[in-house]
Amino acid sequence: MKIALIGHGKLSKIVEQVALQRGHEIGLIINSKNLHEFTQENISKCDVAIELTTPENAFDNMLKCIDYKIPVVSGTTGWYAHLADAEKYCKEQNGSMLTATNFSPGVNIFFKINEQLASYINKLKDYHISIDETHHIHKKDHPSGTASTLASGIFKNHKDYHTIKAILENESVEINSGELSILSRRDSEVPGTHQVNYDSEIDSIQITHTAHNRNGFALGAVLAAEYIYNKQGIFSMGDVLGL
Repeated sequence: MKIALIGHGKLSKIVEQVALQRGHEIGLIINSKNLHEFTQENISKCDVAIELTTPENAFDNMLKCIDYKIPVVSGTTGWYAHLADAEKYCKEQNGSMLTATNFSPGVNIFFKINEQLASYINKLKDYHISIDETHHIHKKDHPSGTASTLASGIFKNHKDYHTIKAILENESVEINSGELSILSRRDSEVPGTHQVNYDSEIDSIQITHTAHNRNGFALGAVLAAEYIYNKQGIFSMGDVLGL
């Protein structure tokens, strides 16, 4: 399979390595220095695109890939206010797209465990839920897309929570009824840690996912590209992993 990489930062370079290790070819690399090469003629030589850029550019990149009839996988977060518009356009154009706040197979299993735990806790009512997330200092969005997905899983399965309360480290804020606090820390070059806390007067339950490096995310992105190849529609990592 021939892959186009839209964006070529640290993570995209790891994706490139993983793709080559799995026997694929990189047919096109687009970065800030060669945006003029992001054309239908160039990208049509590829089978699928992996988009890893910035929140400011992701939406337009997705639409271009759809216009150019190339299945596209995006791991960029921070642009999801426009996600519904991208999905609507994809359906109208009979395109193919897959987005994920985190491609790591382990994280996607973590999402499912969190949803199930929230549904159990919903029956007890005695637990306060919160999320802590730590990322590298270059992470632009807070809360992270992964933390926001964890929150969505709680909202779907626990009726007492329906709104995110975003908190930065060392910030003191009041948490109101119905708000799920997400404490965001930014520290050096850590790949990412997410912890969901269920606290009551008698005990605490914590589930944690800690990434040791970015390889899991890169592998998941390539698996997603392999899955979406020659498919039409809108997909998720749950589809890729059968979750």
